[in-house]
Amino acid sequence: MTTAGTHDAVLIAMSIAIAVLASYTALDLAARVRASAGWMRRAWLTAAAVAMGGGIWAMHFVAMLAFSIPGMRVSYDLTLTLLSLGIAIAVTGVGFVGLSRAPGSRARLTAAGLFMGLGVVAMHYVGMAAMRMPRSEEHTSELQSH
Repeated sequence: MTTAGTHDAVLIAMSIAIAVLASYTALDLAARVRASAGWMRRAWLTAAAVAMGGGIWAMHFVAMLAFSIPGMRVSYDLTLTLLSLGIAIAVTGVGFVGLSRAPGSRARLTAAGLFMGLGVVAMHYVGMAAMRMPRSEEHTSELQSH
């Protein structure tokens, strides 16, 4: 039996807006790192990592909330959901730190981009693992009872 899912257009639009605003904010914050030193430099790096990692995570989570399958309950494991947020913030933080140490280096830019990309993949799979829904036979019996 095939069941079609639907997407909430408002939540999809919100997910896109989150991605754009978070990216702009994070890159603006990261640009301030070069003009600072000491604890201010670390504060700008932390703020950029939270903005970018949190934005990536929020975009992903809101987009997941936008998808629904009629009659299927979905909940999320809090520990894994928070772990996926932590992964997104940590990998973007490491990427920004790597870029701030040798700006302009193509190799460093490539490595940071690859590391961030793989971190987003890890965040995605941990976030998907956090989903809790009935097993297939439970879902089938739920649909039949409605």
